[in-house]
Amino acid sequence: MTLAHHYIDGQWVTAVSGTATTGPILNPATSEHVMDFCDGTTAEAQAAVAAARRAFNDTNWKQSPRVRAEVLLTFATNLEARKDEIADWIVKVNGKLRREAIGEIMAGVSELKYYAGLARNQFGRILEIEPGCFSTLDREAAGVAAIILPWNAPITLLIRSLAPALAAGCSVVIKPAFQTCIANNLALECVVNDERVPKGIINSVIESGTDVSRYLCDTVDVDVISFTGSSHVGKLIAAATAGTLKRLSLELGGKAPAIVFPDCNMDKTVAGIVAGGMVMAGQQCTAIARVLVHDSIYDEFRARLTHALKNLKVGPGTDPEAQMGCLIDIRNRDRIADLVAKAEREARVVLKGEIPGGDLAKGAFIRPSLIEVDDLNSPFIQDELFGPILVLERFTSEDEAVSRANATRYSLASSVWTENALLARRMASRLNFGNVWCNSHNRLFAEVETGGYGDSGYGKLHGWEGMYDFMKTKHFYLETK
Repeated sequence: MTLAHHYIDGQWVTAVSGTATTGPILNPATSEHVMDFCDGTTAEAQAAVAAARRAFNDTNWKQSPRVRAEVLLTFATNLEARKDEIADWIVKVNGKLRREAIGEIMAGVSELKYYAGLARNQFGRILEIEPGCFSTLDREAAGVAAIILPWNAPITLLIRSLAPALAAGCSVVIKPAFQTCIANNLALECVVNDERVPKGIINSVIESGTDVSRYLCDTVDVDVISFTGSSHVGKLIAAATAGTLKRLSLELGGKAPAIVFPDCNMDKTVAGIVAGGMVMAGQQCTAIARVLVHDSIYDEFRARLTHALKNLKVGPGTDPEAQMGCLIDIRNRDRIADLVAKAEREARVVLKGEIPGGDLAKGAFIRPSLIEVDDLNSPFIQDELFGPILVLERFTSEDEAVSRANATRYSLASSVWTENALLARRMASRLNFGNVWCNSHNRLFAEVETGGYGDSGYGKLHGWEGMYDFMKTKHFYLETK
């Protein structure tokens, strides 16, 4: 495969008219050119939305929950059967470890199976308001859903919106990130060839710019937008859709704190924080970014964490011994290096992550960094860095830990590390984060809702609530007397 196509109205296409514009996809671990993609325009976006609208209005898809459930189960089977092929491509175009790629594909399989079950369990309510007067609350598909995706987890982030949208009965237009669009296309091949899926129910338009996304925001023919990405872009989408009052599901940035109490199992906590912070080279919105440690164990914990990060093996995703892969591109590698250089001037760098030499120098590799920061107004605490940098902070009491942890506009994820279950439960009720894990991090499940507040966005993904954004409620009233 040398060219990633759009998928519009039941066909893989390079353009809806004229000659297609293409762009390169690079392997971030080697900087080699691996393939090209069709770069979409407003014309492709218009064609995709029109196809989705026709399919939603004119087919029986939205009234066929059993068919939708069976399609999702078949999708899951096909995706699992092709997991090795798709994982190889994710490693090639994203740079993450192969085990991370397999993990996200299997998470997608789980998600598809879960929403296959929910597709057949969309219940409304019936109330007898007064004798002989009945109100029926019907749950219906919201309409055409646009799914706008980033590059960091192309399968997981596709499926966690696509599965509930299809389960609800929506038609969809997907806008994948061009860097990883081949992985999205391979996943779509697992469902679009199913003859039970009407032509136009699933569409996908790739682009490197913003014209397609802007059209999806502007048109009245898109009813829902599900977006995963930066808080900056999420706010632009919210502003752009104000004129059409679209329903929005926005999972945006994160600045997850890990709060470490004196009674923690130190070995397991260090290992858990390294794993939770360096997952996907720190390029995950729920990844640990801040480590708040109690004063009584601060020095020992800092030494152990420094040692663990320093000895983390950085390497290509194809290396089974590698513990962290590369960033998405050289530009982001250099951005992280510049941030570490800035930290040397404005904070205390405990461990400086260097760009490795040898063959790794050709790719977007950089080693982990650990930075000590006291000032809560520091950009190292307030800004999402999205890379392998951990910020270390000190606290002396439970109240101070809560105050420091909550001193951010990002409220997506957090974790508490203690052997005291009552303390963990108490902290969970006081922390202003949509997810609080105890003695673990990044424990995400198809059955359990995920989402944040503030600059981390709104709406929920996964679970029952993950399907709510793709549905609407209709009131039908009937008098029988």
